[in-house]
Amino acid sequence: MLGVIFSIIAGAVMSLQGVINTRLSEKIGLYESNMFVQGTAFFFSLIALYFFGKGNLNALFETNKLYWFGGLLGIIITITVMLAIGNLSPTVAISIILVSQLLVAAIIDSFGLMDTKKVTFEWTKYLGLFLMITGVILFKLNINK
Repeated sequence: MLGVIFSIIAGAVMSLQGVINTRLSEKIGLYESNMFVQGTAFFFSLIALYFFGKGNLNALFETNKLYWFGGLLGIIITITVMLAIGNLSPTVAISIILVSQLLVAAIIDSFGLMDTKKVTFEWTKYLGLFLMITGVILFKLNINK
């Protein structure tokens, strides 16, 4: 149940963040706002680490080096979300982002990539993805009228 609650919060906050970052970038610039967003995230990450951190940063060197690219992906995510929302409506941009996330997650699950447990994809899951993509297309067509 906690996973569901955290997922709902993450989705809501991601949508809010995308719009907030886009509006900030309209005032101060795309890369300037990205620097501010990533800088404040780093600052608050240090605070969270101080109060809640119980892991072992030394184990970083024992992990797959591919996993070190999460920070770089964070910058790419922030910039592309701002560009998407700036060029589309927030609803259309986030809908496309969600479908893209689901497709990539399905690939990761179905092939068991990056040390995840392999999940069998049955026709119902493919149908669900198809329906979501169709829904985004229909929504986009409806907005343009």
